[in-house]
Amino acid sequence: MASQLDQLKQFTTVVADTGDFKQLSQFTPQDATTNPSLILKAVQKPDYAPLLADTVAAHRAEALDAIVDQVLVRFGLEILKVVPGRVSTEVDARLSFDTEGTLVRARRIIGLYQAAGIDRSRVLIKIAATWEGIQAARQLEQEGIHCNLTLLFSFCQAQACGDAGVQLISPFVGRIYDWHKKTAGSAWDEAANAGLNDPGVKSVTRIHAYYKQQGIKTEVMGASFRNVGQILALAGCDLLTISPELLAQLQAADASSQPVQRQLGGDAAGRAASVPPLSEAAFRFALNDDAMGTEKLAEGIRAFAVDSAKLDALIEAQR
Repeated sequence: MASQLDQLKQFTTVVADTGDFKQLSQFTPQDATTNPSLILKAVQKPDYAPLLADTVAAHRAEALDAIVDQVLVRFGLEILKVVPGRVSTEVDARLSFDTEGTLVRARRIIGLYQAAGIDRSRVLIKIAATWEGIQAARQLEQEGIHCNLTLLFSFCQAQACGDAGVQLISPFVGRIYDWHKKTAGSAWDEAANAGLNDPGVKSVTRIHAYYKQQGIKTEVMGASFRNVGQILALAGCDLLTISPELLAQLQAADASSQPVQRQLGGDAAGRAASVPPLSEAAFRFALNDDAMGTEKLAEGIRAFAVDSAKLDALIEAQR
């Protein structure tokens, strides 16, 4: 039988969102994404303890941040043995407001991949979509280092990323949904806000249409899903990065009884009059004006920073 996952792959590039590379092959994704939380989760599993120990032992004399990057790249290298496409590796979230610091770490990460024989076209450097992060990505793209701008919740973040010519953005569908559901409280109507009406789905749909209308080449990769319904409502998006748990649900679902239909078109939106680039002041005001975007961006950076600190501690304990 054809599964929903099989059908989804006809419309959208499927990406696995995990640091657990031993789970990947069963879903045959094109690409894979990681983040500090996923890597932290993976290194605490017995299967991956030797990988962490070996990497730390080989680089014990180096600075802590250098060892961290070695660990992240080691996971990336293992993932690239399984996926035919690209892996996304994230710069420390504690550098989210430090353009120069982000540049230094990004260049080091890409250098480690290249030293291991990986072409830079197979690596995306993940950076938080703050103003500072977007400016770092602008510079990196000019150097031929491609970026995945993450923790993206507001339209202004997507617009600024398009202006900067970044390779790919990751709008967070599930976290947008979470915010609206929590804010509505008892007034939330799950059925009325499902599928195409899901606030996270609507956000990605708007961004996708804007990029196509403006002729922006930046790829849109929906991320952070809470349920299969959100994924199917974005069939046709350039890429979707999906957790192993939801990939398994899609793989188990018979598409003959529940066929997957394209929801987002390629260039069907048509071209529109060009929009002038966002200035820093306009970006900051627009983000400030979006309570959901402001709160979820700050929350996401804090959470990734906490997990980065925990990964630091694990590594320090082994030095």
